[in-house]
Amino acid sequence: MQVGLFIVGDEILSGKRQDSHLAKFIELLGQRGMQLAWAQYLGDDRELLTARLREAFASGDLVVSCGGIGATPDDHTRQAAAAALGRPLALHPEARELIWQRIQQMAAEQGKTVTPDEPDSLRRFEMGVFPEGAGIIPNPYNKIPGFFVGHAHFVPGFPVMAHPMMAWVLDRYPQLHREVGVQERSLIVQGAMEASLTPLMVAVEADFPGIKVFSLPSVDHPQWGRCIELGVKGDPARLLDAYDALKRGVVQFGASISTELVR
Repeated sequence: MQVGLFIVGDEILSGKRQDSHLAKFIELLGQRGMQLAWAQYLGDDRELLTARLREAFASGDLVVSCGGIGATPDDHTRQAAAAALGRPLALHPEARELIWQRIQQMAAEQGKTVTPDEPDSLRRFEMGVFPEGAGIIPNPYNKIPGFFVGHAHFVPGFPVMAHPMMAWVLDRYPQLHREVGVQERSLIVQGAMEASLTPLMVAVEADFPGIKVFSLPSVDHPQWGRCIELGVKGDPARLLDAYDALKRGVVQFGASISTELVR
C-alpha cells in the first residue's frame, strides 16, 4: 500500500494561498517511519476531481485529500467522491450531531438561541453530507468532521484542522508504521558527471532490493559549487551495506567526496 496526497483548491493553483499540507504530511509520515509515494494539486473542478478520485479508490492506496469538503458552490470534493464511488450522498447522522453541537456552541457564545430547522442550521448540516457508507474523521478544532471511504480520507483545507486530522488518519494504519531511524545516507560528490555514475547507481539498486539510489546534481551549490548529492534510502536492514557499496564505487571511479550526510 502506497501513500498519496491530494491538495484541492483553486486558491493554491492561483497562488492566493500557499500550501502547507505537503510539508506537514511528509513530516507526519516521517514520524511514523512512512514515506509519501505521490502528491497532486487539483483545482475546484468536479469532473477532474471525480476522475482522480476514481483512480485513487481503485488503487487501494492510503489517500488523504485536503480541501473542498465545505458546502459552498466552489466546494466539489464530497460530490466528486460520491460520483467516483457511484454512491448517493446522504447526511451522516453522527456528522449531523457533531455539527449541531458546534452550532449550539457558537450560538451560546453569541448569546443567541438556535433551532435545527432554521435555514442557517440546515445549510451547515450540508457539511455532513457524505457518500453513503462513509466513516467519520474527528475534527478537534471545531467538531466539523471529515470523512473516509475505504482507504481514501477527506479533510478540510484549513491547516489548523487538517493537520491533526491527517495524524488521526495515519494512526489508523499502525501496520504501516516502521521504526524511525536513519532513513537516508548520502555523499557530496565532486569531479564526476551524473551520467558516468549511473551504472554504479543501477548496480547498487540491483544488489540491494528495497533500496533506492538517488542523485541530486547542483551547478551552483552555495557550499560545494558543482556537485552531486548521491545517496541511498529505504530498507534500514540493507541501508548501511548499500551505502558502503555506493561509497566504494565512487572512490573506485576516482571522484572526490566532500562530505557525508545522514538523515
